[in-house]
Amino acid sequence: MADAQNNQKNQQQDLNQILKVRREKLAALQEAGKDPFRHVKYDVTAHSKDIVEGFEELEGKTVSIAGRIMFKRVMGKASFCNVQDLKGSIQVYVARDNIGEEPYADFKKYDVGDIIGVKGEVFKTKTGEISVHASEVELLTKSLQVLPEKFHGLTNTDQRYRQRYVDLIMNQDVKDTFVKRSRIISAIRRYLDGQGFMEVETPMLVANAGGAAARPFETHYNALDEDVKLRISLELYLKRLIVGGLERVYEIGRVFRNEGVDTRHNPEFTLMELYQAFTDYHGMMDLAENLYRFVAQEVLGTTQIPYGEYVLDLGKPFERITMLDAVKKYAGVDFNEIHSDEEAKAVAREHHIEFEERHKKGDILSLFFEEYAEAHLIQPTFVMDHPVEISPLTKRKPENPDYVERFELFMNGWEMANAYSELNDPIDQRARFKAQEELLSQGDEEANTTDEDFMNALEIGMPPTGGIGFGIDRMVMLLTNSPAIRDVLLFPTMKSQGAAKNEANNAAQAAPAVKAEEKPAEKIDFSNVKIEPLFEENVDFDTFSKSDFRAVKIEACEAVPKSKKLLKFTLNDGTDRKRTILSGIHEYYEPEELVGKTAIAIVNLPPRKMMGIDSEGMLISAVHEEDGREGLHLLMVDEHIPAGAKLY
Repeated sequence: MADAQNNQKNQQQDLNQILKVRREKLAALQEAGKDPFRHVKYDVTAHSKDIVEGFEELEGKTVSIAGRIMFKRVMGKASFCNVQDLKGSIQVYVARDNIGEEPYADFKKYDVGDIIGVKGEVFKTKTGEISVHASEVELLTKSLQVLPEKFHGLTNTDQRYRQRYVDLIMNQDVKDTFVKRSRIISAIRRYLDGQGFMEVETPMLVANAGGAAARPFETHYNALDEDVKLRISLELYLKRLIVGGLERVYEIGRVFRNEGVDTRHNPEFTLMELYQAFTDYHGMMDLAENLYRFVAQEVLGTTQIPYGEYVLDLGKPFERITMLDAVKKYAGVDFNEIHSDEEAKAVAREHHIEFEERHKKGDILSLFFEEYAEAHLIQPTFVMDHPVEISPLTKRKPENPDYVERFELFMNGWEMANAYSELNDPIDQRARFKAQEELLSQGDEEANTTDEDFMNALEIGMPPTGGIGFGIDRMVMLLTNSPAIRDVLLFPTMKSQGAAKNEANNAAQAAPAVKAEEKPAEKIDFSNVKIEPLFEENVDFDTFSKSDFRAVKIEACEAVPKSKKLLKFTLNDGTDRKRTILSGIHEYYEPEELVGKTAIAIVNLPPRKMMGIDSEGMLISAVHEEDGREGLHLLMVDEHIPAGAKLY
């Protein structure tokens, strides 16, 4: 451990010296009248990929490129460097005799990370590499930092998300993901525009945040001295436009939900909602299927979508199944045979389904579906006809008013879209709002309240309408084979770092150039801490040795749906498979805090089913009591300890 600390200290000293030299180089350039920051433009005629793909046409012709130096090798009178731009990278050959003695002397002082402009002739080296033979090289921006792979690589997921600008430079696949994201959204717009839809924009700051079951963020509007909320949905304003006669409308925009963060949830995310007059949820199924197929073909050139261990087939007709039939198929419970709320609760107890006393038969059917069916819905599947209790804005089925004309589209076990035959009966809608307000009074913070202006719009008259909402981020995750929502958000929500979080953006998010301030060791008062007494009986060494304690790397962590306590961990335990462990520590940690950490687990316990999920072991935590309240700290160790390391 001492050697590792000394090595880290030496690296920090080396880094500080390198940064000092870079600033000295900049000062020398400025003193010589060559300040790179005086450049305001550079005329680029080609990108790296254009040159490589169009080599036969461009060979021998002069091009101008610009980008970041990612590699540089100086060899006397001639040098090579690699320049990275938006579309890739290309080799540049720089010779003293071609660019001149003084410019070549300057070039030799350039650093990896500097941004340069290069004018030169396209050619192929003796080894067959397509390159640019420079005739002019200009320093456009001096990099005063060191790209992270100089010492440790940009592999830390927390740092990658906080410093996305560096992540985009260092990881080409990350850049490709966000290029695809842009193309996916563009393809959605092309498809909808081609179907006669009109793109609109609706308010983000609202007095009444309705249209979904979610807890809103709240803020205050100073000019009007009113409290307002950030929207949780796009629905109620888009429906007002249907009332106004705009028959096909859609919006792609940010919505905000005051909920936890995990691999599939971020408190602000991109939602697309559309509404079409004179159709129903069957029309929305056709639209959703065709839209997904169109976007996949446009962006990926195929409807066979690899995701994790599966290949999703968007080319064949999507399966259609009712929620009742899905629960009957996967849980073996037929809710057609259950006739009361009490019967439903009794069946839930038999199957160890957690529910609240306020829940009714329809709520419990939904809980069964989430517990038993969702994980099986890998290929595209429309789950239709939801219970009315969980669908406050949806039209009832005429032949069975306990259920509504609603579907959710599932792929890979995820909900990808949610659609309704929209409720346009204002009397029924008001009754549903009142039922929601009753739930709110019982403590359901996600329940809606009555939106009187929306009610007025419905009373003016809304035609029969189909509506659907798509989670754009999940669509991008699926089409780019990305494991977590943060991988498809350029700037995901992150917990602020430390007490000085607002000071200079926390020193550029703890960038490596900033030497950590040496603080005196924290003094902790343990005088009011109560520790559980030690066991009085001894355990023999043979018994103890049967417990296999291992270091595990936390690769993913998410809250378990419908559980306030459980976190689900995906762990690298040093083997070729991922280990799942559930731990009841959500009160003490948010999932994003733990991703990337190294913890300790017992890995040879038999699997234990928790909320329908097999938990394969136990993470070790330290527990104490302070001021009558239990405290807990997950046992985390130095990241230098490899996954699978055994504890003795």
